[in-house]
Formats: sequence, C-alpha cells, structure tokens
Amino acid sequence: MRRISIVALLLAAVTVTASAQKPAAPKPASEKGAEKAAKKETKKETGEAALRAAATVSEDSARKIALKAVPGSVVKAIEIEKEKGAVIWSVDLAVAGKKGVEEVNIDSRTGKVLAKEHEDEKAEKAEAKEDAKAAKKAPAAKKPAPDKP
Repeated sequence: MRRISIVALLLAAVTVTASAQKPAAPKPASEKGAEKAAKKETKKETGEAALRAAATVSEDSARKIALKAVPGSVVKAIEIEKEKGAVIWSVDLAVAGKKGVEEVNIDSRTGKVLAKEHEDEKAEKAEAKEDAKAAKKAPAAKKPAPDKP
C-alpha cells in the first residue's frame, strides 16, 4: 500500500512538472501589435524627455518666439527634436487665409530662430515620412542615470 502511495505521488509530481514546462500560448496578433506600439511610445517618450532635459528654452517660450516670428498665426503643432546635431523646437503655425503651415525652428538652448519656411501639404507629408524613416534608423535611446540622493 505504501509503495502505491509513493508511486502515485511521484506520478503526480511528474505530471505537474510536465504541465508547467509547456510553452505559453502564443499571443494574438492584436496583442503583439499593441505591445510593440507601447514599447515604441515608451522609447519615444524617453528620447523626448532627454531632449527636453537638454533644452534651456521651455516649450512655452518657444511657442511665444514662434508666434512673434509669424504675426497673426496660431500654433498648430510643436515638438522638440534633434536636427543636424542640434536640439530644436519645431513649431508649425497656421496663418488665416494661407494653405499649409509656416514652420519655425528655434534653437532650444538660445531661443534663436534658426529657420522659417512655408510648407504646403505635400512638403509636410514628405517631412513626416522622412522623420518616420529617421526614427526607425535612430539607435535606441539610453535610459537616463537615476538621480543619486
């Protein structure tokens, strides 16, 4: 009787171990896509945080500088980015009665207007496509070192 109990116990242990080693069920494609998008967004946020940390000109100040550079305009979009080795604020401004946007690039350290140009819809789409291509090629952003007390 004791041998049967021991054999039954061993058999149960082998069964539990074998079932624990089964590979996890594959994730549905929708979950994989959402997971990938979340990782990409986190990477983007980490990179953006590093750029913002490097800037001495705030987003609000860059907004005011751009509005002054293009009187009568309204901010359509603003982003911080690295372009040609410099960290800049890129501000897209809409002007009433004008198609497209006025793009103003502002040095994030000095507040100086580096460039100001009009972009039509075609140029905006081409720039967005170029930015997406550059983002894919860019190396993964390094995580900032934790602050020491």
